[in-house]
Amino acid sequence: MDALIGYGELGLGSRLKRVSEYMMKEIQLVYNHFNIDFDPYLFPLYKIISNKNGVTNSEIQNSLKYTQPAITQALNKLNKKGLIDLESDKLDKRKKIIHLSTKGEKTLTLLKPIWNSIDKVIKEYTLEHSSSLIEHLNRLENKLNEKSLSNIIIEDAKTRVRQEVDIVSFDNDYSQHFYDLNVEWLKTYFYVEPYDEEVLSKPEKYIINKGGHIFFARLNKQIVGTVALMPIGNVGEFELTKMAVAPNQRGHKIGQKLMQYCIDFAKKNNIPKLIIYSSRKLENAIYIYRKYGFIEIPVEANCPYKRCDIKMELVV
Repeated sequence: MDALIGYGELGLGSRLKRVSEYMMKEIQLVYNHFNIDFDPYLFPLYKIISNKNGVTNSEIQNSLKYTQPAITQALNKLNKKGLIDLESDKLDKRKKIIHLSTKGEKTLTLLKPIWNSIDKVIKEYTLEHSSSLIEHLNRLENKLNEKSLSNIIIEDAKTRVRQEVDIVSFDNDYSQHFYDLNVEWLKTYFYVEPYDEEVLSKPEKYIINKGGHIFFARLNKQIVGTVALMPIGNVGEFELTKMAVAPNQRGHKIGQKLMQYCIDFAKKNNIPKLIIYSSRKLENAIYIYRKYGFIEIPVEANCPYKRCDIKMELVV
């Protein structure tokens, strides 16, 4: 027997505290899953700051009805994480104007689709008709005990991200993203070879100007992934290469979306064959390549990548 349920209205405050702590723990699990360094307890202040073009401490207090020490503590945490900037008011130097920092803006972009999923799932959990708040709490806690709230939110967020991601072609403004995403991936799994550095530093010279193509996965106007089709060897052959996805967006099948886009592009533009150089170390990647129809072929002696121990091709 759950003692708090037995206390009825007398235990209302404790019931609400228990539900709050459970939900905060579950939301933290969601943020951790997507590698987003954010504390759910900081959400109210962070959301207000993100909605304003500069806000003061007093304005936050009036909006949230929090105590001043609680606001100061939360602002210090946001500042320590590098999510906000504080600047002196032009008319009153004692007054601080609070903005999201550059890191704060980027984090906001990552959080928005997750917040949409949280909002959707919580609404589904709480859309009940009850005769009292206690009865509503009983039904809510029953649902929370039946299924993991964090798992449901994570699955919804993954689906949402896949739906919201669009693929765009190369633009000079995206060159740095092409370099940064690939270098991060290479350093995570291997190391940056001289050939990698040369191609990644000069994508127009080695890919675009030779008739190749570079595509980017974009989420909320932010670049979260990339891939290239680089002309090689025989006329009509292209290497599907330089595929990388931002660390906090992995697990959303963005790489597979880029893969499918390249295959569809090849079919549409009469590209007869796609080649992939890879490493058997990347078991999941090899599995996906096979899933899309790539078959293993011999690796040539003068392969451009030292890490390569498997070569695959897809006749489009």
